[in-house]
Amino acid sequence: MQRSGSKARGRGEAGNGSARFEFTIPSEYQASQEVQDKIMHDVNRRGFNSQTVFAIKLALEEAMMNAIKHGNKRDGKKLVHVEANVNSHQAEIVVEDQGPGFNRRSVPDPTLPENLEKCSGRGIHLIEAYMNEVEWSKGGRRVRMIKRDEPDVLPR
Repeated sequence: MQRSGSKARGRGEAGNGSARFEFTIPSEYQASQEVQDKIMHDVNRRGFNSQTVFAIKLALEEAMMNAIKHGNKRDGKKLVHVEANVNSHQAEIVVEDQGPGFNRRSVPDPTLPENLEKCSGRGIHLIEAYMNEVEWSKGGRRVRMIKRDEPDVLPR
């Protein structure tokens, strides 16, 4: 994934059997997709159940798109930094942009009747609904997400 302005450190096995990924990419959708593909490949190879895989994929995609579109305003000169630690029990992913940030409390709940037809705010809600832990920091420029591989809630 060596693209102009991007740096990627590949998978590194830590002593505990986890894989560590670190990427710094320009605010481009193609670069984002390559990062997502690499992380999801490792999630899949660990045999996480289908609901956990879906949750991680959805949250990662939303976090990356938010960083590029809302954080960095699609400015190819601004970078998105992604770190992921994946082991057989959970995936921890951090996505950070170089935008102005936002106040999480100021984003309206998209499930309220007055917000149902609005086109924004759903990504944050989905991330928080699907992941076990979500932490916003650095003025909203950084999100840390954890999803544990737990038994399926719904039958397959």
